[in-house]
Amino acid sequence: MTNLATKLEEMGVTLPEVSLPAANYVPCMISGNTLYVSGQLPMKDGAPQFIGKVGRDFTMEEGQECARLCAINILAHVRKALGGDLSRVSKLIRMGIFVNAPDDYTDHPKVANGASDFMVNLFGDAGKHARFAVGVSGLPFGVAVEVDATFELKAE
Repeated sequence: MTNLATKLEEMGVTLPEVSLPAANYVPCMISGNTLYVSGQLPMKDGAPQFIGKVGRDFTMEEGQECARLCAINILAHVRKALGGDLSRVSKLIRMGIFVNAPDDYTDHPKVANGASDFMVNLFGDAGKHARFAVGVSGLPFGVAVEVDATFELKAE
């Protein structure tokens, strides 16, 4: 795996400061060599972005941008949980993508690709993962997408 900080810079991505949990949970939990990241929203500068539904208020492509922003926020939490050392990530195991969409919307997997493509572009083969993408009737703060993730860490 190439140096992730360099790769992020090449991708034009600056990881933000992490957001605080919106309720009674922790953003990350490490158990053994597994790092679980709670669902992350499309937050930017401390405020939710993409308020509305994909397929009504946003196009599929905008939904992909939203999912990508969620993935960037996931990575910011990973960096914080690992004391700034992203090189401890061995691989991405799984992501769950929730898409706030009308009942008749069916492009959830395409929206999810915004997060998946970001991770694969960043981590290469170590970013290929299992996932689910489902439609929901609503998400916190009315955002369009929420994404959670599970990572495998290198043994210390």
